[in-house]
Amino acid sequence: MNWMDQISESVRADAPILIAGPTASGKSSLALHLSEKFALPVVNADAIQVFSDWRILTARPSDQDEQRATHLLYGHVPGTQSYSVGDWLREVEPILAAGPCIVVGGTGLNFSALTEGLADIPETSKEVRAQSEQLLREHGLSQLLLEIDDETKQRIDYNNPRRVQRAWEVLKETGRGLSHWQDETGEAMCTLDPRQAFLIDAPKDWLTPRIEQRFDMMIDEGVVEEARANADEWCETLPSAKAIGARELIEFVQGELDSQALKTAICTQTRQYAKRQRTWFRKRMRNWTWIQPF
Repeated sequence: MNWMDQISESVRADAPILIAGPTASGKSSLALHLSEKFALPVVNADAIQVFSDWRILTARPSDQDEQRATHLLYGHVPGTQSYSVGDWLREVEPILAAGPCIVVGGTGLNFSALTEGLADIPETSKEVRAQSEQLLREHGLSQLLLEIDDETKQRIDYNNPRRVQRAWEVLKETGRGLSHWQDETGEAMCTLDPRQAFLIDAPKDWLTPRIEQRFDMMIDEGVVEEARANADEWCETLPSAKAIGARELIEFVQGELDSQALKTAICTQTRQYAKRQRTWFRKRMRNWTWIQPF
């Protein structure tokens, strides 16, 4: 019996099933396996897969996968539109209310908000967002960090520019640090049951070749053509531009990057992202059931 079958034998189909893990770890395959066995919808918990303009690059489910099982909250947001954790929770709530489902993704913050609650932090205005983008361009991340309150700095990941930027924006917008808002966390939408919550433990040595294989697969599936389709409207400030490899693919189709440099850049960034994911999981998701996908 393989690892997916072992999990399918242990879970209940009358309650939500949560699946988290680093990029390229096989979590989507597990979700599809369980969905077909129990006839449950698969719900996206990945912050980038919600966007419509980078399907192949973000490894969204294929047309074939979507024909095999119901998939929700994938590719339904324009790449020009901001989409927060709060937006995701508001869309997940009626899905959970409708019945059991399988929630899968690699965005730890979404799962933490789902099982621990989320502070009702006001949205960032266009003016404040423009200020943060300008500071980032002209002075770098260090300037944003200098202006963030000490308590918030103790909680955020300095290696995640978007989290640093968000913390700066919250303080500028509200006059209160992100940490103060987080301390006013609302009620959790989904109770964490370790018997129903699985985190894929993907060691670096096992994951690295899978990341490289996935890059090759994306090339075969047409990610370069996808980049050409996005090139005319490309802008680094677009919400969907945070997709790993988007900028490099645009540079490639514009003749600014060769194929080897493209692969090296995307695989390196993906490995670094997976490392940040594993760090988050170790800190925040130790109560989940950790599984090895082999």
